[in-house]
Amino acid sequence: MQYGLALPNGGVDPRTMAEFAGLAEASGWDGIFIEDYIVWQGDQSVPTYDPWVLLSAMAMRTRRVRLSTQITPLARRRPWKVARETVTLDHLSNGRVILGAGLGDNVTTDVSFSALGEEMDAKRRARMLDEALDILVGLWSGEPFSFDGEFHHVKEVTLLPRPVQTPRIPIWIGGAYPLKGPTQRAARWDGACLYKHKTHYMLPDDVGALKALVVSQRGASTLFDIAVGGSQRRADWDEERAYIQSLAEAGLTWWTEYVPPDDLDKMRACIARGPLRID
Repeated sequence: MQYGLALPNGGVDPRTMAEFAGLAEASGWDGIFIEDYIVWQGDQSVPTYDPWVLLSAMAMRTRRVRLSTQITPLARRRPWKVARETVTLDHLSNGRVILGAGLGDNVTTDVSFSALGEEMDAKRRARMLDEALDILVGLWSGEPFSFDGEFHHVKEVTLLPRPVQTPRIPIWIGGAYPLKGPTQRAARWDGACLYKHKTHYMLPDDVGALKALVVSQRGASTLFDIAVGGSQRRADWDEERAYIQSLAEAGLTWWTEYVPPDDLDKMRACIARGPLRID
């Protein structure tokens, strides 16, 4: 089991976020996961910062923790730009990057989509996402790559350098479980950071079923991460720990805890207490 700290990309300035990363590493967290909003959760009153710049600042203040977005809505990102950003961060961090990808939040309320002319149809965004993931892998290869899809077109091009990580940067897929699109997409890649449709909370049976799906499609030897959580720590720590333990027994590999934007001292205290470990 590894433990991730989920942080907002709104409401806290970049220098403080870099400080938080150093504190998180010193406090025993294994990963830092940053939201990817253009406007933080659709609230235009909240100052919002670019997640890749935040993660770069965090990379300079840490040596061990994994660094990721959770998640990047690739339908509103150019995949070749994301390829450059992720490879640059992978080199800066000496191979600690994970790419979390998905469709994004409810686009009817997220002005990052609705106010900026982005694609609103979920099925079209899903197809854009799948194309973008294939393009990312092709561009990360460091070999000549071309692509002719429904939404994206790449004439033969070679992007160097390759990522530090081999065979490539891991891709985790977010979205609602057990909806077919995100669940099948996650099984295709390297990990899942899914939440339970309607209720948010994944149960041990959900984690077990997801693990079984991956094994059935890819084999028992497949390396696959299942990350669950993404909420604030509940008041009853014993209850929380028992919940984490039940998920771990079902196949969970990462537990993530969210610290929302708040009074900075309160946020520091939540980070400094470290993860709620079960071992």
